[in-house]
Amino acid sequence: MSVYERELKEILSGNREIIERIIKNLDEERKEIYKKIIEYPFITVRAAGSLGIADIVAVRGDISLLIEIKARKEKEILFSHEKGRMQRKAEEMLEKCEKSKVLPIFAFRLKGIRDEAWKIFTIEMKDIEKKDKKIYEKLPKIEISKDGNYIMRWENGMKLSEFISLLNSL
Repeated sequence: MSVYERELKEILSGNREIIERIIKNLDEERKEIYKKIIEYPFITVRAAGSLGIADIVAVRGDISLLIEIKARKEKEILFSHEKGRMQRKAEEMLEKCEKSKVLPIFAFRLKGIRDEAWKIFTIEMKDIEKKDKKIYEKLPKIEISKDGNYIMRWENGMKLSEFISLLNSL
């Protein structure tokens, strides 16, 4: 498990030590949002290896999320790189999520910044139900290039604190 997979897993599972470390440079409002996940955490499980369809499964009440984690120094991820492996994996994740009615989440961690480093996205999909639909409608979608490949631009994502606030409002 990468350090970034572990970091997000621990944030969502309400690990106070990790949360305190990552919020030290944030304003008071965002600190309070992060602290609320300590009170109402997710059960988080790491998916086995890179052969799974996502890195983390997070469950809380009637919210289930499949989370694929990407960490880069660059602010843009082209899924067509790596001989299209990322594109194929995202398409497989979308297909499985549509069949099982689970919301796919893409978490993009920008390396080397002191402010909030995580941004959250989802992918265009159909047949979303209940609470997932409310989350889906508010989340930014991964872009699709003219060639049909996914592009994730960090600046277009939802801050993790906003995502946590959204989840806590349901």
